[in-house]
Amino acid sequence: MAFYHDLKRYDADKARWIAERLLALRTELRASDLGRRQAGTLVIGSWNIRAFDDGTPRRDESYHYIAEIIDKFDICAVQEVKADLDPLRRLVRLLGPNWDWFVTDVTEGDPGNTERQAFLYNTDVVRFRNLVGELVLPADALVAGEQIARTPYFASFQAGWFRFTLMGLHIVYGGSNAAARARRAAELRAVAERAARRAAETDEVYVLIGDMNIEARDDAIMASLTDQGFTVPFFGPTNLGGTKHYDQIAFTGNHQKTNFLQAGRIDWRGAVFGAADKDHYEAIVQAARATPYADWDVSYQAHFASFEMSDHLPIWVELRTDYSDGYLRRFAPG
Repeated sequence: MAFYHDLKRYDADKARWIAERLLALRTELRASDLGRRQAGTLVIGSWNIRAFDDGTPRRDESYHYIAEIIDKFDICAVQEVKADLDPLRRLVRLLGPNWDWFVTDVTEGDPGNTERQAFLYNTDVVRFRNLVGELVLPADALVAGEQIARTPYFASFQAGWFRFTLMGLHIVYGGSNAAARARRAAELRAVAERAARRAAETDEVYVLIGDMNIEARDDAIMASLTDQGFTVPFFGPTNLGGTKHYDQIAFTGNHQKTNFLQAGRIDWRGAVFGAADKDHYEAIVQAARATPYADWDVSYQAHFASFEMSDHLPIWVELRTDYSDGYLRRFAPG
Protein backbone atom coordinates (compact mmCIF):
# COMPACT_ATOMS: atom_id res chain seq x y z
CA MET A 1 0.00 0.00 0.00
CA ALA A 2 1.23 3.49 -0.83
CA PHE A 3 2.61 5.49 2.11
CA TYR A 4 0.84 8.63 3.33
CA HIS A 5 3.14 9.59 6.19
CA ASP A 6 4.35 12.69 4.33
CA LEU A 7 0.90 14.25 4.76
CA LYS A 8 1.90 14.98 8.36
CA ARG A 9 4.63 17.31 7.13
CA TYR A 10 2.24 19.56 5.21
CA ASP A 11 0.06 22.31 6.62
CA ALA A 12 -3.53 21.35 7.37
CA ASP A 13 -5.05 22.86 4.22
CA LYS A 14 -2.51 21.22 1.93
CA ALA A 15 -2.86 17.84 3.65
CA ARG A 16 -6.65 18.02 3.40
CA TRP A 17 -6.54 18.94 -0.30
CA ILE A 18 -4.26 16.00 -1.12
CA ALA A 19 -6.13 13.54 1.10
CA GLU A 20 -9.48 14.43 -0.48
CA ARG A 21 -8.13 13.77 -3.95
CA LEU A 22 -6.40 10.58 -2.92
CA LEU A 23 -9.70 9.34 -1.52
CA ALA A 24 -11.44 10.24 -4.79
CA LEU A 25 -8.73 8.51 -6.81
CA ARG A 26 -8.89 5.40 -4.61
CA THR A 27 -12.67 5.29 -5.04
CA GLU A 28 -12.35 5.45 -8.82
CA LEU A 29 -9.67 2.77 -8.88
CA ARG A 30 -11.73 0.43 -6.71
CA ALA A 31 -14.74 0.91 -8.99
CA SER A 32 -12.73 0.20 -12.15
CA ASP A 33 -12.02 -3.18 -13.75
CA LEU A 34 -8.61 -3.05 -12.07
CA GLY A 35 -10.34 -2.90 -8.70
CA ARG A 36 -12.00 -6.23 -9.48
CA ARG A 37 -8.81 -8.17 -10.15
CA GLN A 38 -8.82 -11.87 -9.30
CA ALA A 39 -6.68 -13.78 -6.83
CA GLY A 40 -3.66 -15.58 -8.25
CA THR A 41 -2.99 -13.00 -10.95
CA LEU A 42 -0.35 -10.49 -11.98
CA VAL A 43 -1.06 -6.90 -13.01
CA ILE A 44 1.56 -5.40 -15.32
CA GLY A 45 1.41 -1.64 -15.83
CA SER A 46 3.10 0.86 -18.12
CA TRP A 47 3.27 4.63 -17.89
CA ASN A 48 5.11 7.29 -19.82
CA ILE A 49 5.40 9.88 -17.04
CA ARG A 50 6.18 13.07 -18.88
CA ALA A 51 9.76 14.31 -18.36
CA PHE A 52 10.05 12.69 -14.93
CA ASP A 53 11.33 14.94 -13.51
CA ASP A 54 13.20 17.84 -15.07
CA GLY A 55 12.27 21.45 -15.68
CA THR A 56 9.91 22.87 -13.08
CA PRO A 57 9.68 20.30 -10.24
CA ARG A 58 6.36 18.55 -9.78
CA ARG A 59 4.12 19.55 -6.90
CA ASP A 60 4.19 17.36 -3.78
CA GLU A 61 0.64 16.22 -4.43
CA SER A 62 1.52 14.88 -7.87
CA TYR A 63 3.95 12.35 -6.39
CA HIS A 64 1.20 11.04 -4.13
CA TYR A 65 -1.25 10.63 -7.02
CA ILE A 66 1.31 8.92 -9.25
CA ALA A 67 2.29 6.55 -6.43
CA GLU A 68 -1.37 5.74 -5.72
CA ILE A 69 -1.86 4.61 -9.30
CA ILE A 70 1.37 2.62 -9.63
CA ASP A 71 0.66 0.90 -6.31
CA LYS A 72 -2.30 -0.82 -7.97
CA PHE A 73 0.11 -2.62 -10.30
CA ASP A 74 2.45 -5.45 -9.32
CA ILE A 75 5.13 -4.34 -11.75
CA CYS A 76 5.31 -1.16 -13.84
CA ALA A 77 7.48 -0.02 -16.73
CA VAL A 78 8.10 3.73 -16.65
CA GLN A 79 9.32 5.76 -19.61
CA GLU A 80 10.77 9.30 -19.73
CA VAL A 81 12.68 9.02 -16.47
CA LYS A 82 15.25 11.81 -16.72
CA ALA A 83 18.88 12.06 -15.58
CA ASP A 84 18.23 13.05 -11.96
CA LEU A 85 17.11 9.93 -10.09
CA ASP A 86 16.00 11.70 -6.90
CA PRO A 87 12.39 12.07 -8.15
CA LEU A 88 12.24 8.34 -8.92
CA ARG A 89 13.65 7.53 -5.48
CA ARG A 90 11.02 9.76 -3.92
CA LEU A 91 8.27 7.98 -5.85
CA VAL A 92 9.51 4.54 -4.78
CA ARG A 93 9.70 5.70 -1.15
CA LEU A 94 6.02 6.65 -1.35
CA LEU A 95 5.24 3.19 -2.71
CA GLY A 96 6.69 1.60 0.42
CA PRO A 97 9.53 -0.76 1.44
CA ASN A 98 8.08 -3.73 -0.44
CA TRP A 99 8.82 -2.03 -3.77
CA ASP A 100 12.14 -2.34 -5.60
CA TRP A 101 13.35 -0.88 -8.88
CA PHE A 102 16.13 -0.59 -11.41
CA VAL A 103 16.77 1.81 -14.22
CA THR A 104 18.78 2.19 -17.41
CA ASP A 105 21.56 4.65 -17.98
CA VAL A 106 20.73 7.94 -19.71
CA THR A 107 20.32 7.61 -23.48
CA GLU A 108 22.57 10.11 -25.23
CA GLY A 109 22.02 11.92 -28.52
CA ASP A 110 19.12 14.07 -29.67
CA PRO A 111 16.71 11.16 -30.30
CA GLY A 112 17.54 9.75 -26.88
CA ASN A 113 16.35 12.95 -25.18
CA THR A 114 18.48 12.18 -22.08
CA GLU A 115 15.87 9.63 -21.00
CA ARG A 116 15.99 6.48 -18.93
CA GLN A 117 13.58 3.58 -18.59
CA ALA A 118 12.71 2.03 -15.23
CA PHE A 119 11.03 -1.09 -13.89
CA LEU A 120 9.30 -0.79 -10.51
CA TYR A 121 7.98 -3.96 -8.88
CA ASN A 122 6.26 -5.14 -5.71
CA THR A 123 8.54 -7.74 -4.15
CA ASP A 124 5.59 -9.30 -2.31
CA VAL A 125 4.32 -10.47 -5.70
CA VAL A 126 7.18 -10.35 -8.20
CA ARG A 127 10.66 -11.85 -7.97
CA PHE A 128 13.56 -10.61 -10.11
CA ARG A 129 15.28 -13.56 -11.80
CA ASN A 130 18.71 -11.93 -12.09
CA LEU A 131 18.76 -11.53 -15.87
CA VAL A 132 18.91 -8.04 -17.31
CA GLY A 133 20.18 -6.66 -20.61
CA GLU A 134 19.70 -4.48 -23.67
CA LEU A 135 18.67 -5.55 -27.15
CA VAL A 136 21.44 -4.76 -29.63
CA LEU A 137 20.61 -5.49 -33.27
CA PRO A 138 23.04 -7.43 -35.47
CA ALA A 139 24.46 -5.67 -38.50
CA ASP A 140 21.99 -7.25 -40.92
CA ALA A 141 19.01 -6.04 -38.87
CA LEU A 142 19.93 -2.40 -38.39
CA VAL A 143 17.22 0.12 -39.23
CA ALA A 144 18.56 2.53 -41.86
CA GLY A 145 22.05 1.42 -40.80
CA GLU A 146 21.50 2.39 -37.16
CA GLN A 147 20.69 0.85 -33.81
CA ILE A 148 17.38 1.78 -32.21
CA ALA A 149 17.80 5.27 -30.72
CA ARG A 150 16.43 4.29 -27.29
CA THR A 151 17.79 0.82 -26.77
CA PRO A 152 15.15 -1.73 -25.67
CA TYR A 153 15.78 -2.84 -22.11
CA PHE A 154 14.75 -6.20 -20.67
CA ALA A 155 14.73 -8.12 -17.40
CA SER A 156 13.35 -11.48 -16.30
CA PHE A 157 10.86 -11.94 -13.46
CA GLN A 158 8.59 -14.51 -11.89
CA ALA A 159 5.20 -14.17 -10.21
CA GLY A 160 3.71 -17.37 -8.85
CA TRP A 161 4.09 -20.01 -11.56
CA PHE A 162 4.44 -17.39 -14.28
CA ARG A 163 7.93 -16.69 -15.64
CA PHE A 164 8.31 -13.77 -18.02
CA THR A 165 10.76 -11.32 -19.56
CA LEU A 166 9.71 -7.69 -19.66
CA MET A 167 11.17 -5.62 -22.50
CA GLY A 168 10.71 -1.87 -22.12
CA LEU A 169 10.38 0.33 -25.19
CA HIS A 170 10.12 4.01 -25.97
CA ILE A 171 10.16 4.23 -29.75
CA VAL A 172 11.18 7.69 -31.01
CA TYR A 173 8.20 9.52 -32.53
CA GLY A 174 10.10 11.45 -35.19
CA GLY A 175 7.06 13.19 -36.68
CA SER A 176 3.74 12.39 -38.32
CA ASN A 177 5.03 12.14 -41.90
CA ALA A 178 5.19 8.87 -43.82
CA ALA A 179 8.95 8.48 -43.42
CA ALA A 180 8.77 8.83 -39.64
CA ARG A 181 5.92 6.34 -39.40
CA ALA A 182 7.83 3.88 -41.57
CA ARG A 183 10.89 4.26 -39.32
CA ARG A 184 8.79 3.53 -36.23
CA ALA A 185 7.28 0.46 -37.87
CA ALA A 186 10.71 -0.82 -38.91
CA GLU A 187 12.19 -0.34 -35.43
CA LEU A 188 9.29 -2.06 -33.73
CA ARG A 189 9.34 -4.91 -36.25
CA ALA A 190 13.05 -5.49 -35.60
CA VAL A 191 12.41 -5.69 -31.85
CA ALA A 192 9.32 -7.88 -32.17
CA GLU A 193 11.05 -10.35 -34.49
CA ARG A 194 13.89 -10.90 -32.05
CA ALA A 195 11.68 -11.00 -28.98
CA ALA A 196 9.40 -13.59 -30.61
CA ARG A 197 12.42 -15.68 -31.60
CA ARG A 198 13.84 -15.56 -28.08
CA ALA A 199 10.47 -16.47 -26.60
CA ALA A 200 10.35 -19.58 -28.79
CA GLU A 201 13.98 -20.54 -28.14
CA THR A 202 13.77 -20.17 -24.36
CA ASP A 203 10.15 -21.29 -23.87
CA GLU A 204 9.66 -17.98 -22.06
CA VAL A 205 6.88 -15.40 -22.22
CA TYR A 206 8.12 -12.08 -23.61
CA VAL A 207 6.19 -8.91 -22.83
CA LEU A 208 6.91 -5.84 -24.96
CA ILE A 209 5.80 -2.80 -23.03
CA GLY A 210 5.92 0.97 -23.20
CA ASP A 211 5.36 3.99 -25.39
CA MET A 212 5.58 2.64 -28.91
CA ASN A 213 4.13 5.75 -30.55
CA ILE A 214 1.48 3.72 -32.35
CA GLU A 215 -1.08 6.12 -33.76
CA ALA A 216 -3.91 3.71 -34.63
CA ARG A 217 -4.82 0.10 -33.93
CA ASP A 218 -4.91 -0.68 -37.64
CA ASP A 219 -1.69 1.05 -38.74
CA ALA A 220 1.56 -0.50 -39.96
CA ILE A 221 3.27 0.17 -36.64
CA MET A 222 0.77 -1.99 -34.77
CA ALA A 223 1.10 -4.64 -37.48
CA SER A 224 4.79 -4.87 -36.60
CA LEU A 225 3.67 -6.48 -33.34
CA THR A 226 0.73 -8.58 -34.46
CA ASP A 227 2.51 -9.95 -37.53
CA GLN A 228 5.05 -11.55 -35.17
CA GLY A 229 2.32 -13.31 -33.22
CA PHE A 230 2.10 -10.94 -30.26
CA THR A 231 -1.23 -10.59 -28.50
CA VAL A 232 -2.10 -6.90 -28.05
CA PRO A 233 -5.15 -6.21 -25.86
CA PHE A 234 -7.32 -3.18 -26.50
CA PHE A 235 -6.54 -0.26 -24.16
CA GLY A 236 -8.11 2.61 -26.06
CA PRO A 237 -6.31 5.87 -26.85
CA THR A 238 -3.67 6.84 -24.30
CA ASN A 239 -2.96 10.47 -25.14
CA LEU A 240 -4.95 13.09 -23.24
CA GLY A 241 -6.71 14.12 -26.43
CA GLY A 242 -8.11 10.60 -26.83
CA THR A 243 -6.91 10.16 -30.41
CA LYS A 244 -3.69 8.08 -30.34
CA HIS A 245 -2.86 4.54 -29.21
CA TYR A 246 0.72 5.35 -28.26
CA ASP A 247 1.15 2.97 -25.33
CA GLN A 248 0.88 -0.80 -25.58
CA ILE A 249 1.55 -4.04 -23.75
CA ALA A 250 2.04 -7.02 -26.07
CA PHE A 251 2.88 -10.58 -25.09
CA THR A 252 3.68 -13.99 -26.53
CA GLY A 253 2.10 -17.35 -25.77
CA ASN A 254 -1.54 -16.45 -25.19
CA HIS A 255 -3.59 -19.57 -24.28
CA GLN A 256 -0.30 -21.49 -23.98
CA LYS A 257 2.17 -19.92 -21.55
CA THR A 258 0.04 -16.84 -20.95
CA ASN A 259 -3.52 -16.68 -19.67
CA PHE A 260 -4.85 -13.18 -20.37
CA LEU A 261 -7.77 -11.99 -18.23
CA GLN A 262 -8.37 -8.28 -18.82
CA ALA A 263 -6.73 -4.97 -19.71
CA GLY A 264 -7.44 -1.27 -19.34
CA ARG A 265 -6.21 2.28 -18.94
CA ILE A 266 -6.52 4.68 -16.02
CA ASP A 267 -7.89 8.15 -16.73
CA TRP A 268 -7.00 10.00 -13.54
CA ARG A 269 -8.68 13.25 -14.60
CA GLY A 270 -11.94 12.35 -12.87
CA ALA A 271 -10.20 12.53 -9.49
CA VAL A 272 -7.06 14.69 -9.78
CA PHE A 273 -6.14 17.69 -11.92
CA GLY A 274 -9.57 17.52 -13.50
CA ALA A 275 -11.90 20.23 -14.76
CA ALA A 276 -13.37 20.83 -11.30
CA ASP A 277 -9.97 21.92 -9.96
CA LYS A 278 -9.00 24.26 -12.80
CA ASP A 279 -9.88 27.47 -10.97
CA HIS A 280 -8.06 26.37 -7.80
CA TYR A 281 -4.75 26.01 -9.63
CA GLU A 282 -4.98 29.09 -11.83
CA ALA A 283 -3.94 31.74 -9.30
CA ILE A 284 -1.24 29.49 -7.84
CA VAL A 285 0.32 28.68 -11.18
CA GLN A 286 0.03 32.10 -12.77
CA ALA A 287 1.71 33.72 -9.76
CA ALA A 288 4.60 31.25 -9.92
CA ARG A 289 5.32 31.61 -13.63
CA ALA A 290 7.62 34.28 -15.00
CA THR A 291 5.35 34.47 -18.04
CA PRO A 292 1.68 33.71 -17.24
CA TYR A 293 -0.24 31.37 -19.50
CA ALA A 294 -2.03 33.34 -22.22
CA ASP A 295 -5.01 30.97 -22.22
CA TRP A 296 -5.42 29.05 -18.98
CA ASP A 297 -8.45 27.12 -20.25
CA VAL A 298 -6.27 25.56 -22.95
CA SER A 299 -3.02 25.31 -20.99
CA TYR A 300 -4.49 23.76 -17.85
CA GLN A 301 -4.70 20.22 -19.23
CA ALA A 302 -2.43 20.47 -22.27
CA HIS A 303 0.54 21.85 -20.35
CA PHE A 304 0.17 22.28 -16.59
CA ALA A 305 -1.62 19.02 -15.71
CA SER A 306 0.38 17.03 -18.24
CA PHE A 307 3.63 18.06 -16.54
CA GLU A 308 2.21 17.31 -13.09
CA MET A 309 0.84 13.87 -13.99
CA SER A 310 1.58 13.09 -17.65
CA ASP A 311 0.46 13.58 -21.22
CA HIS A 312 -0.08 9.80 -21.36
CA LEU A 313 -2.57 7.63 -19.51
CA PRO A 314 -1.20 4.53 -17.75
CA ILE A 315 -2.25 1.12 -19.06
CA TRP A 316 -2.32 -2.36 -17.53
CA VAL A 317 -2.98 -6.04 -18.17
CA GLU A 318 -4.00 -8.80 -15.79
CA LEU A 319 -2.55 -12.27 -16.38
CA ARG A 320 -3.13 -15.49 -14.46
CA THR A 321 -0.13 -16.76 -12.50
CA ASP A 322 -1.56 -19.77 -10.65
CA TYR A 323 -1.44 -22.88 -12.86
CA SER A 324 -1.35 -25.37 -10.00
CA ASP A 325 -4.69 -27.02 -10.85
CA GLY A 326 -3.53 -27.77 -14.38
CA TYR A 327 -0.24 -29.14 -13.13
CA LEU A 328 -1.96 -31.49 -10.67
CA ARG A 329 -4.35 -32.73 -13.37
CA ARG A 330 -1.34 -34.09 -15.25
CA PHE A 331 -1.02 -36.62 -12.43
CA ALA A 332 -4.76 -37.15 -11.95
CA PRO A 333 -6.31 -37.13 -15.43
CA GLY A 334 -10.06 -37.36 -15.77
